[in-house]
Amino acid sequence: MPRPRAEKPRSAVANVRLTASERRQIERVAHEQGHKSVSEYLRSLLSANVNQPPQPVKAAPDWAGQFPKKNIRSFHKTSLGEVMWGDSRSYLFGAAEGSIDLIMTSPPFGLVRKKSYGNEDADQYCEWFRPFAEGFKRVLKDDGSLVIDIGGAWIPGQPTRSLYHFKLLIMLVEEFGFHLCQEHYWWNPAKLPTPAEWVNVRRVRVKDAVNCVWWLSKTPFPKANNRRVLQPYSKSMRDLLKNGYTAKLRPSGHDISEKFQTDNGGSVPPNLLAVANTESTSRYQEYCRENNIPIHPARFPAQLPEYFIRMLTEPGDLVVDPFAGSCVTGAVAEATKRKWICCELSEEYLQGAVARFGKPMMPINKEKTVTYEIATPCSLAIDEDDVPLFADGGAKRSKKFKRAEPRRRKAALPKEQELPV
Repeated sequence: MPRPRAEKPRSAVANVRLTASERRQIERVAHEQGHKSVSEYLRSLLSANVNQPPQPVKAAPDWAGQFPKKNIRSFHKTSLGEVMWGDSRSYLFGAAEGSIDLIMTSPPFGLVRKKSYGNEDADQYCEWFRPFAEGFKRVLKDDGSLVIDIGGAWIPGQPTRSLYHFKLLIMLVEEFGFHLCQEHYWWNPAKLPTPAEWVNVRRVRVKDAVNCVWWLSKTPFPKANNRRVLQPYSKSMRDLLKNGYTAKLRPSGHDISEKFQTDNGGSVPPNLLAVANTESTSRYQEYCRENNIPIHPARFPAQLPEYFIRMLTEPGDLVVDPFAGSCVTGAVAEATKRKWICCELSEEYLQGAVARFGKPMMPINKEKTVTYEIATPCSLAIDEDDVPLFADGGAKRSKKFKRAEPRRRKAALPKEQELPV
């Protein structure tokens, strides 16, 4: 007798590619749960999920309602830009959508010790930053860029690092849909050897001298041109251009063609930005001292925003800094003929910032010939017998080596080759 036709015949077949280990695990779980086959196990999973009550859709936050326009107002204007005093989130949710070409900013870092400029706790940083991220995405043009200079933080009481700035980057990409165009690193050659406890006292870490600079965008192809930020050729490259170069395959596998010896007017800079933050006699600082106004303690050098403003925007484009501080970004945008908006919560910092926009406007320094050297690791010949490792990793302060300095061997490098530690 023929088998009766099923109401819902199982005629569809799904192919799932699994490793041998994955298949064994699925078969084991199916058997442990009393299923006769993997198919029966998969159908039970489907049935369990279909019968689940639908989860309520979480309503999107009403950011515009939470941060009304009344929370920010004009503080100072120029022919190209405006300084605004108040909560920058009110600007981000009040400005026209897709109106900004570049957001160039350095938000308060997630530090473990409170600073005068109102930094956020590292463990709460991403939650605090979320409305800013939504605002950035709202106002940024599709071909615009978001550049965030952000420093790292140390875990309290131990020589290990917080991951807050990496978590922020992952949140911006995975939750808000930004693309990481390229990470940059701002190396400050003048930075002091900190954290002192781990670098100078217990000597189990090295100087922390680099900030991360995340360059993000709404699409994979924001407008950009690295010819705007070329740096001088090195001596070896100048010699190569003068004397010629034989095209060949290098041992590294790179095929260096004849185009390599084309003079493009300068070399493409690396994503390590070497800029010393040593400003001490600027008009801004003099104005603050003369008027008894607090000097912002966490200013970045003008060359940092200048690099991204030139590479990512055209004259007349709109540049915004939502954590403006002393308005360095605005001053650079003004000098390079860009429109700009700077938002800052502290009225004291803005009272000093207006000095940057006095007449005549201070021009950007065009002489950028200062170069910095990075010493080769282990370039000083140290007798390891005189400098043993700290067996406890610096958990306790060492009395024996607290002030001890490493002794150089007699066969150390010639004096002119030695570099300061």
